[in-house]
Amino acid sequence: MRVLLIEDEGALRHAVAEALAADGARVQEAADGPEGLYLASEYPFDVAIVDLGLPGLGGLTLIRRLRAAGSRLPILILTARARWQEKVEGLESGADDYLTKPFEMPELLARVRALWRRAAGTPAAVLVAGVYRIDLDAQQVSRAGCPVALTAFEFRLLEYLARNRERVVSRRELGDYLYPQDADRDSNVLEVLIGRLRRKLDPDGSAHPVETVRGRGYRFAPAEAP
Repeated sequence: MRVLLIEDEGALRHAVAEALAADGARVQEAADGPEGLYLASEYPFDVAIVDLGLPGLGGLTLIRRLRAAGSRLPILILTARARWQEKVEGLESGADDYLTKPFEMPELLARVRALWRRAAGTPAAVLVAGVYRIDLDAQQVSRAGCPVALTAFEFRLLEYLARNRERVVSRRELGDYLYPQDADRDSNVLEVLIGRLRRKLDPDGSAHPVETVRGRGYRFAPAEAP
């Protein structure tokens, strides 16, 4: 899950970013409205968290501009404003949900995950594909009822492939999802990760669920459960 966090209060921004990262998300931070609008307009994210009281460009204006440009990015607004009229104004500007400061971090994480699942067309926290069951909240995978031990990075890779299992996912797209925008990318590393994931998902080598589509990328295509 790729999250854009737009919050000018440094201590809060870092705390939220750390909590999201610990929950398995890739987080891009922005400290003001103009930077946040640029990132939201130019890069793919799964969810945005937007503070309303931003310097340079207010959160409500930022959201309105995104929606006017056709963006469907799920947005959770953070507000210190307690009046219900202001919360309604935030939702009418195009936000999907709101959270009033101060808030509990588990609630923020739950709301972000809910927005992500809703946008992906997966209201339940579990993906089932063939013999595989992928619990998104617990970050656990099972094969025909038997648990599969994955690292957090391997889980993110499988999760993305499983969410997009109706199509081929290119190496570049996987790189955009798995690595920070400024990180050096090595295609060999991705191939090693794919190979390791295949061995864990299919230890007997009978039916690899991750296909390589030559010249295009990868596709998650597990065999149907008997």
